[in-house]
Formats: sequence, C-alpha cells, structure tokens
Amino acid sequence: MCFQLAQPPENGFRSRRKQLAGKLFFAGSCEGLEGRAHFEEMRENKRLRLVGGECRSPGKHDLPKGRAHPNFYEDYKKEDFLMNIDMLIDGILDSYDRYGGINRTGAENFPNRENVIAVLNELQTLVFPGFKNAEDITPTNIRYITGQKVNHIITVLTKEIQKALAYTVCKNIEDDKKFRESHCFKLAEETTFALIEEIPEIRRLLMLDVAAAFRGDPAAKSNEDVIISYPGLQAITVYRIAHFLCKNGIPIIPRIMSEHIHGRTGIDINPGATIGESFFIDHGTGVVIGESTIIGNNVKLYQGVTLGALSVKKELMNKKRHPTIEDDVTIYANATILGGNTVIGKGSIIGGNTWVTESIAPGTMFTNKN
Repeated sequence: MCFQLAQPPENGFRSRRKQLAGKLFFAGSCEGLEGRAHFEEMRENKRLRLVGGECRSPGKHDLPKGRAHPNFYEDYKKEDFLMNIDMLIDGILDSYDRYGGINRTGAENFPNRENVIAVLNELQTLVFPGFKNAEDITPTNIRYITGQKVNHIITVLTKEIQKALAYTVCKNIEDDKKFRESHCFKLAEETTFALIEEIPEIRRLLMLDVAAAFRGDPAAKSNEDVIISYPGLQAITVYRIAHFLCKNGIPIIPRIMSEHIHGRTGIDINPGATIGESFFIDHGTGVVIGESTIIGNNVKLYQGVTLGALSVKKELMNKKRHPTIEDDVTIYANATILGGNTVIGKGSIIGGNTWVTESIAPGTMFTNKN
C-alpha cells in the first residue's frame, strides 16, 4: 500500500546491497500523501516509511489523508530503477574481484570458448564438406571455399592456441611479457599449420571409421547416412581433431572441443585417449573413454560403455589409469571396464551390464554368467 525508503548507504558494497533490500518500491496507491509536493518533501528527507498502515514520516510531518496524483511517482520510479540497476551491476563486478572466474580479453587469458567451437565447426566442414553446413560446392569453387576456410581457421585458431600456451606453458619461461607472447605465437602458428597439414590423414582415419559403422550397423543405408546422422561418428571426428592438438602439447583447447561434442552427443571421449583405426560407437549415449585409455583397431562399443579408472586420486594424474582394449573387441551396452592394468585381449566379446576390473584373455566371451 505504501513505500519504504532505506537509510543513506554506509561504506562498501555490502551496505549498498542491504540498502537495496529496503529500497523504495511502489506498491499501489499511497494513502496519506496529498499530491506530488508532499512526496517530494518526503523524498528530500529520505525517511519515508510505513507507520500503522499509513504513509508517515517519523519526524515533524503529519501526512494528511488523501490520494496522490496517479503519476506523482513516475519520475522517482525511473530514478530508483536506474539506481537499483547500478547497485546490481556493482554486485556482479564485486564478485569478479572477490571470486575470479572472468576471462578478460588479452593474450595471457583463457581461450574463448565461442571462438574455439566456431573453429571446430569449420574444421568439421573441412573434413566433410557439404555435410555439416548448407554449402554450394561445385568443382569450380571448391578450391576457393577450401582456401577461405583454411585462412579463417589459421587466423582464429592461432590466436586461441597462443592464449592457451601463454596461460599455461609459456608464462614461466621468461619475465619479459613481449618475448613470452611472441614465443607462444610462434608455437601456436606452427601447431595450427601442422593441424591443417594433418587434415588428409584425419580424413583417411575417419573414412575408415565411417566404413566400420556401415559394416557394423545393419540399419546404416550408406556411408553418407553415417556421416550426416550418426552421433558416434561426430564424437570420433572431434576426438581425432582434438587428439592431434593434445598430443602436440596444446592445453585447454582440446578439452573445450571434446566437452562441446560431449554435450551434443552424450559421448565423452577424452582427447588424451589413444584410439586405432576403424573405430565404431553404436548409439553412443553414455559412452565414457578415459584419458589414458588405449584402443586398438576394429573395436566396437555400444551405448553406456565406460572405460574408466579404479581410482580418481589426483596424484595418479600422470599414471595409466584406464584400460587397454586390443584389436577386434566388441563391448556391449553398459559394460564397465576399469583400471590401468586391465587388458581386454584381442577378439574378445564383453557382454552387456558387466563389471570388469581384471584382464580378459584373447578370444574370451565374457558375460555375467561367467
């Protein structure tokens, strides 16, 4: 029915936040104010409050009953709204200083996630042109389109790799900021060019993965069907790009890429894992492949498979914590295989919903029954 105005702010943001909680808000027509003049007078005193159901000031003023002009509060509302917004902004800025978690622009800050994902999308269109985006590709313009993509990837990815290196690897090599930035830029540029040079080999591996999916899934109608629609292949495509960067010592960016596709497909492949040729993930949702996993050739996984660690202690971060899967192994849905010393022998079949923490001999059919 009325208003309440906080006392003048004390020092510091926290007192301003307390003030915000008691700010003057309009809550309907105010009985006890007669016209704008009385309101302005109370506003000047900054002590307007609700007393006994009426608007009263606690000092010399007695407010006669009546109804204020319907627009008397509009100017104050605008000013009060802007003041509230300023204090809310102050609170957010204060949290940046107190708790961190802000990625400012600059060579020594974290890579920008949006830029990395944009480059990843462009790399995928370079690997499978015409499948990811609507592109008008003809024999006469394909060289121009490819050149455009390559130039844009080099420009953006070099900058993001430079930031990743400056943030982690290069920051301790010299005290000279300019030297550090130039050194990291050189490494970033070399790595980006190496990735572009690796694209033909990545495409060769991915076409083997496509063929494995087509062979392994009766529902697949063609290689193109696999490329355009299978989430397992999308996750493997990103893995092969991210893995190249990871094995060449690039921090942060490979994980941004892998977690982006994890969110889209539900398939979590750590870029540090080692995966051979003709790899097929069928259905895929819930698959987890840990950082130190080693997977051979012609391996097939179904949904929900976990290749994980027996222990997640931080001191084991540089040890082999995840299993080795040899060639020609099939692992069915929701099987869990754990441990850095666990080896699944060549040609084995691991049944669904099994729990494996010890090595399996080659050629074994392992189910819950045995």
